[in-house]
Amino acid sequence: MAGFLEKNAGPTGRESVLVRRPWLVFGALVAVMLCLTLYRLGRRDVCSGNEAVEAVFVQQMVERGKLLFPLENGRVPMYKPPLFHWTATAIDRLLGFSRVTAFNLRLPSVLYATAGVVLTMLFAYGILGLDGALVAGLTLAGSYQYISEGRYGRVDMTLAFFEALALFSLFWWLGPKPAEGEAHEIRWDRGRGFQYLAALAIGCGVLAKGPVGAILPVGAMAIYVIVEGRFAEALRRLDPPALVFALVLSGSWYFACWVGGRYGFLDRQIGSENFGRFFGTLGTMAPWYYVKPLLLNSAPFSLLVPVAVLALLCGRPIVPAPDERPDAAREAARLCAIFWLVTVVFFNIAAYKRRSYLLPLWPAAAVMLAWLVRGLAIRYGRRLVVGGYVAIAAAAIVFNFFYIPYREARDCAGDSYRLAARDINRAVGPKEPLYTYGFREEIAPLLFYLDRNAPELRGPLADAPPGYIIVPASVWRENQSRALGLTPVLTSSHGNRHLVLLHRGKIYARLSASPRIATRAPW
Repeated sequence: MAGFLEKNAGPTGRESVLVRRPWLVFGALVAVMLCLTLYRLGRRDVCSGNEAVEAVFVQQMVERGKLLFPLENGRVPMYKPPLFHWTATAIDRLLGFSRVTAFNLRLPSVLYATAGVVLTMLFAYGILGLDGALVAGLTLAGSYQYISEGRYGRVDMTLAFFEALALFSLFWWLGPKPAEGEAHEIRWDRGRGFQYLAALAIGCGVLAKGPVGAILPVGAMAIYVIVEGRFAEALRRLDPPALVFALVLSGSWYFACWVGGRYGFLDRQIGSENFGRFFGTLGTMAPWYYVKPLLLNSAPFSLLVPVAVLALLCGRPIVPAPDERPDAAREAARLCAIFWLVTVVFFNIAAYKRRSYLLPLWPAAAVMLAWLVRGLAIRYGRRLVVGGYVAIAAAAIVFNFFYIPYREARDCAGDSYRLAARDINRAVGPKEPLYTYGFREEIAPLLFYLDRNAPELRGPLADAPPGYIIVPASVWRENQSRALGLTPVLTSSHGNRHLVLLHRGKIYARLSASPRIATRAPW
């Protein structure tokens, strides 16, 4: 069936070059995405604790080969499942990187963000034609949140890609409602392979960020088939081996933790990071927390998404459906709207909230906006609607290209530990004991640039064991009069980071190290 762009190619009806060669549009959007995500990617140091925590675990895998159970600072289990970190390790092995830097730490997010654009465009192309693919791709490239997270070394873009792949694969598997008289068996055989792709995506989603990677796409699909009256059909078409495959893949790493006796990982993953965040043991945000991010995190696109959701779930079709293709497009877009609503409700119920939790909404939102633009274009004219949308998206892309790297550099200015860690590593030998004391914030940014463990000491500073101790300058001023056995050997002041490196001498270490370590309380 001819797509919308083909139907409006001109009075002669001849196909345009782009219609005959859609790969040009896909290639152009891939190039745009790579420019947006790779430009000055490594110029900003790893400053935030959230990114640095993942960086430390990636270091453990890439530089020390601890692929299954890496620890932060020698004792803290991973906060998230390891798929993002495995991806980073695979990229580093492929490209020959032996050390983790700010640049290659963020490459997995670049990869998944770009792949997410291609995936979303393919889905939109199948239901809306080339115009739909173009609008969907431009929406993601123009989304401030999507590009920002695509330049950030965290697990969220990994989750967003696999949730989108799961959602789209589930629709490809089930397909639109069969036309009257169509042979169901032919459709079922044709879509059977997609449920295994969906199972793979669901399993990878769980390995990216836990059970939420399965709950949201599967929950949205379940609601969709019930609302559309296709629940019995979906059950008949489901292959049990696909379900088993999804369950085995999802639980593989957790099972390895259980078999290996790594119960701390299970407690961190399931107890703290999942139930703890959902029920509020890690903090509670107001119920209206997501109102501003939902509407303004990527204006003007984020302002249009709720309009598309309402039109799909509550309103009539924007234009009458003249044939099967617009019906299929509406069904696919309705699934995306249900996924959007399920995700928003789920995270709004959860006590602990973060803006990055909304990132997986964007591929589905791009499809919905492509559907909305297509309907408005049929009603009001392609040149006005599609042309105007492309112009707005182009302006947003230019803005993202310049402003996001600038904002990253501004936010990190003066907050990097890179230079301080360089000074400390010059003063402390690689085999000499090194500790930290008195930090009131996440020390992962410091650990990343030290590229070594520095256990955190507790108790009085005067009781610190032999070796070197890194303390904030303010903490040293408070404790200097009571820690007479410690000698400052280095003061490092770079930007907002003011550190003092203390040392307890070799003679003291030889005479008292063993008794003190044997009798003192663990740090």
